[in-house]
Amino acid sequence: MIHVHNTMSRTKEPFETVEPGKVGMYLCGPTVYKPSHIGHMVGPVIFDTVKRYLTYSGYDVTFVINITDVDDKLINESNARGIPMAAVASEMTEDYMRNLNAMGVDSVDHFPAATEHMDNIIRFTNDLVEKDFAYESEGDVYFDVAKFPEYGKLSGRTIDSVQGEGGGMASRKRNPQDFALWKKAKDGEPSWESPWGPGRPGWHIECSVMSREILGETFDIHGGGLDLMFPHHENEVAQSECRHGVVMAKFWMHNGLMAAASEVGKLGGRKTTAKAEDAPADAEPSADEQEAAKISKSTGASAFRDMLVNFSPESIRFFLLSTHYRRPIAFSEERIREVETGLEAFYRFFKSYERVTGESFYSIDAPLTREAGDIATSECDFITQVAELRGKFLDSMDDDFNTGGAVGELFDIVRALNKYIGDKQLEDEKNVTDRRLDALRQGAKTLRELGLTLGLFRQPIEVSDAGGDALTEPLIALLIELRANARKAKDFATGDLIRDRLAELGIVLEDRAGGTEWTRA
Repeated sequence: MIHVHNTMSRTKEPFETVEPGKVGMYLCGPTVYKPSHIGHMVGPVIFDTVKRYLTYSGYDVTFVINITDVDDKLINESNARGIPMAAVASEMTEDYMRNLNAMGVDSVDHFPAATEHMDNIIRFTNDLVEKDFAYESEGDVYFDVAKFPEYGKLSGRTIDSVQGEGGGMASRKRNPQDFALWKKAKDGEPSWESPWGPGRPGWHIECSVMSREILGETFDIHGGGLDLMFPHHENEVAQSECRHGVVMAKFWMHNGLMAAASEVGKLGGRKTTAKAEDAPADAEPSADEQEAAKISKSTGASAFRDMLVNFSPESIRFFLLSTHYRRPIAFSEERIREVETGLEAFYRFFKSYERVTGESFYSIDAPLTREAGDIATSECDFITQVAELRGKFLDSMDDDFNTGGAVGELFDIVRALNKYIGDKQLEDEKNVTDRRLDALRQGAKTLRELGLTLGLFRQPIEVSDAGGDALTEPLIALLIELRANARKAKDFATGDLIRDRLAELGIVLEDRAGGTEWTRA
């Protein structure tokens, strides 16, 4: 049984859906005014993984990420660049989609844009006015927070603690805490006709409208970064539940934010299995603390496309999933380099598997559901071990989608696979038997099955020509050739020197019957 931590109840709850067997999931997407940075990839990767696991577990999932393509930031960027707001939005949406595609986030069913739902936004806002939950003031429309006694139930804030917007807008409100549903257009701004005159929607109303139109009045999962819990999600709850009279979402899931950090932790060790609630309280900064330190456009975060020059998408995805989604993510390039080193254990196994079986790991027809992947009882200790590790992986994912724990089990499985090949000396053909091949194939199939549920190991990684590896491989091949020539000439000192110096650089040479291969340590 899957259990999910619900921000609304602040507890883990059994995952019971609105409609049995079906899941509606909504994730707040970007405001598309600048190129995407790595922080924009956190939510999509996490919730793409949630969808993959729910689908693997037998659910029919509809996944929605919205695009905010009208906003003050977009208008300011449009004015600064001297091009229409729609042109800015189109350019930056394309950038966002390219980055999602690179990261393997391809499970999203709908990408609604705010400007595509303007009629629905106006209708939703007008309904709130007619129900007396909102009011018009000089061309603006505001939600009357005092009319919703439960305001603050998601974030835990009281109305008295909420600081309202200042400036000219404050003078048009009944209460400082009231928030805009519709904004009167200023001269030269993009606008749409409405019952209150030309204007555009407030930020919060967009998500309430688009989620309602695609997923219904009550849906299963509403996700987003912890920084969106207040005021954005709090305001969504208020306006949606006042209009519809029912709960907006059954489960609210908030991922931790990404902040710059220089500390590098151990990847693949048992620390990766720690659950969020097992960590000391001071290991989980508050929402306000995380928001103050988060990586963002305003703090100078570099464009994500630049990161893809130096790091493979798989290593970035692996990095993002190595932490429980509710924990903050400490970002550093050193940390991602460490992830790349940890991934070598898997890539080394893929090469060994192909040498032993003559088959590509990536061609394994892995089970697509958890029932299909069940492993039959076996007298083989290795298969029993793999089955136990698979069970621990599923336990981690069932426990609030704990990808950090699941990643730890993947490392244990690949260690077991590499050890099995080594202990049985399967690289030597004379030690290969049908029974041992069957066991190896079963273990590899399980690794691929579980990797795919996290969106990992889907295809061989492609190294950018602009990256360092484009030069690294031919240089190491040259050194291996020089070492081989030195050994043929019985110049063993030179051969050992090349091997030892490469080892100091983190390159391990493995002499095999068919030649010398190398891997990163």
